[in-house]
Amino acid sequence: MRVGKIIDIDDIPQARNPMYKLKIDFGPLGVKQCVGGVKSHYTRTQLLGRQVVVVVNLQPKSVAGVTSECMMLAAFDEKDIALLKPDREMPLGTRVA
Repeated sequence: MRVGKIIDIDDIPQARNPMYKLKIDFGPLGVKQCVGGVKSHYTRTQLLGRQVVVVVNLQPKSVAGVTSECMMLAAFDEKDIALLKPDREMPLGTRVA
């Protein structure tokens, strides 16, 4: 798991559920693409520039026709989602344990 920063967001119109295609910067580890089903919980403004905790050692997977290379971590229940983030700014790519 690493700390990344969301640097770009696009809609995925062909997705059955509201989803975003996000580019996440991990500093020295580079930029990865992530598909996240958080569109109904977060606006673009809330996400752009936000640091997030991400699982980065996953095999790429096609979600709604878009390749997802990582997975953001979140706490959730039946009604809501809260993306996990460091409680203060950390260098991009920092390990999370």
